[in-house]
Amino acid sequence: MFQEIVAFILSTSGWVLVSSTLPMDYWKVSSLDGTVITTATYWSNLWKTCVTDSTGVSNCKDFPSMLALDGYIQACRGLMIAAVCLGFFGSIFALVGMKCTKIGGTDKNKAKIACFSGVNFILSGLCSLSACSLYAHRITSEFFDPMSLAQKYELGAALFIGWGGSILCILGGSMLCFSITGSFTKSHSQANYIYKGAASHSHISSYPRGQAKSVNQRPPPDYSNSSRVQHFDKNAYV
Repeated sequence: MFQEIVAFILSTSGWVLVSSTLPMDYWKVSSLDGTVITTATYWSNLWKTCVTDSTGVSNCKDFPSMLALDGYIQACRGLMIAAVCLGFFGSIFALVGMKCTKIGGTDKNKAKIACFSGVNFILSGLCSLSACSLYAHRITSEFFDPMSLAQKYELGAALFIGWGGSILCILGGSMLCFSITGSFTKSHSQANYIYKGAASHSHISSYPRGQAKSVNQRPPPDYSNSSRVQHFDKNAYV
């Protein structure tokens, strides 16, 4: 139960960080490398591009067309939205599958639900990690390209928050998946114990009440007496 609570806290915290990354402004910020006087700062995210002048006034422009965007921006949008949705369903299933809650049915059913929520959190973390890494790869590729004459950008704060949230989601989801092993091991051991008890009880109950305690103390049969042979045949398999 303690492991599930820690896993739920980690996973939910990671999902909150991933969700807050999606609408953040600073996914990439204009580089100040090689510049002496800075008159404006350019920054952009998945939804708009903005410029801030030296007086602190910002002017933003939303992307006019979704289909006219670069492919990496569209991919990052889809991956981040999928990460938010998977994390939401993972948190709901985690509340149902945890042992400290009163819903979900038996321990075996709750363990299956907890494992399913852990898989959702892992997939959410992988989607967010892929989106942030893809966006960062595009920024670094343009920055170190000597043939590129466009504005150079650097990694924004949103990417680091997204990476942190992704790692928390993956760690918490993995802990939720590993926490169900105790439930299945416990139910399996209980089933074996009940089976052995039933077998030993049926073995003892096959004897009469007066012979159950003295079955190992019975004297050997006398083969010389013909009247004892019939008694030996009756108990030959005892």
